[in-house]
Amino acid sequence: MDSLDAIHLTGIRAYGYTGALPEETVLGQWFEAEITLYLDLSLPCQSDHLPDTHNYCTVVEHTQRIIRERRFALIERLAGEIAQMALATDERLHRVRVKLTKPTPPIPDFSGQVAVEITRDRMQG
Repeated sequence: MDSLDAIHLTGIRAYGYTGALPEETVLGQWFEAEITLYLDLSLPCQSDHLPDTHNYCTVVEHTQRIIRERRFALIERLAGEIAQMALATDERLHRVRVKLTKPTPPIPDFSGQVAVEITRDRMQG
């Protein structure tokens, strides 16, 4: 690997049903994802050709679909599924970082957000 550059995807939102509490799996809630894709971008920096870079639209669409359609007890598991999917979209990806946020978690007297962040390398899967 000559260089490790990054493509940052922010503001990915979808309504899903992941959570440990019954109301989370029945009523659902919004999730927000930030994904960083690590790969060598030296070729597209020179060629200016779309096929030489990563099609990040696929990652956005698949992330939204996973959040909407998959149900887990833990957001850690949901984040792991998103990371695994992202790595599978392009063999040129060396690493992916996923930050998954619950903007309004159902915690009494808590107005903050809850987020998990994971990083996975291609070798880890």
